[in-house]
Order: sequence, then C-alpha cells, then structure tokens
Amino acid sequence: MVITDKTLSLKTASEVALELATRIRARRLSRNWTQAELAARAGLKLPTYVLFERTGRIALIRLLKVLDVLGLLDDFDQLGRKEDLAALTLDDITRPERKHGRQKL
Repeated sequence: MVITDKTLSLKTASEVALELATRIRARRLSRNWTQAELAARAGLKLPTYVLFERTGRIALIRLLKVLDVLGLLDDFDQLGRKEDLAALTLDDITRPERKHGRQKL
C-alpha cells in the first residue's frame, strides 16, 4: 500500500509495472507474435524485451516503442492530459490559482 498527499493506492509501482507487462504480453500473444518478433518490430534486443515481460522493468523510451508497435502509444500519450474531476477535493476546487511573479507593495 502506498500513500501519497491525498490518494491511497493499493498497488506499488512494481506491481503496476508487472501487471502492465502481463497485459502487453497478452496483446503480443493475441497477435500470435513471438517475443523475438515483437522485440524486432520495436527495435529492441530480445533480452531487453524478455526481461520486461518477466519483471516489468524497462526504460521509458523502450516501453514507448513497444506501445507504438502494438498501437497503444496514443492511449499512453493521453495520460495526465485531463484532470480526473472525480479525484478532485473541495480544496482543489476552491483554492485560488497561484499567480506568478512578485506581489506589488
């Protein structure tokens, strides 16, 4: 369990990464691609991709290449673009917007 400023997550970053790798593996298998074929299409070395599927560990740029090959890059690109209104608190809504620059005296 991970607690941040205002949210509670029941999964660790490592657990999320491993679940993502599992979903990517399922996509690969649904296309009847071998690990070697997906790695080649993404321009990755096979051991790099195998490690990703097994552990969830991969460099961001390499993950983006994998997502691109699977047609998922646009979905990833949308992360963080829109605030989830359901996750906003009353403080977030009523807090005045911070102004940049010095305050005039």
